[in-house]
Amino acid sequence: MNVANYGTIFVTIADRDKEEALPLIRRFYQLGFNIEATSGTATFLKSHGIRTRVKKKLSQGSEEILESLRRGHVNYVISTRDPGSFAHETDGAQIRQCASENNVTMFTSLDTVRVLLDVLEEITLGISTIDAE
Repeated sequence: MNVANYGTIFVTIADRDKEEALPLIRRFYQLGFNIEATSGTATFLKSHGIRTRVKKKLSQGSEEILESLRRGHVNYVISTRDPGSFAHETDGAQIRQCASENNVTMFTSLDTVRVLLDVLEEITLGISTIDAE
């Protein structure tokens, strides 16, 4: 797993997970990460003060998410899904496959994202403390 403490995260969060994901995504934002998301997730994040770039879904006929992954523009993907959502599962499967093929770290569990953020914040705080001396 590549651990980057800056860059871009792409998020597509199931409606049932949005409230739980919000503080996690805010932590990425506060660390200086750029946030990209599908429209529903982006609208939710923007309504909570997180600047977010909207990416069109694959099921809308767009390849921009996959292109960002292929070109190395994304450091982390966070993708949760609602059971029974066929369009999201199709998009999610393609995104997961593309992320895997292009060595982009992929999270489907918010618990794992929380652990990564703990590490990133410790690294960042450690760097800030060292620089301050």
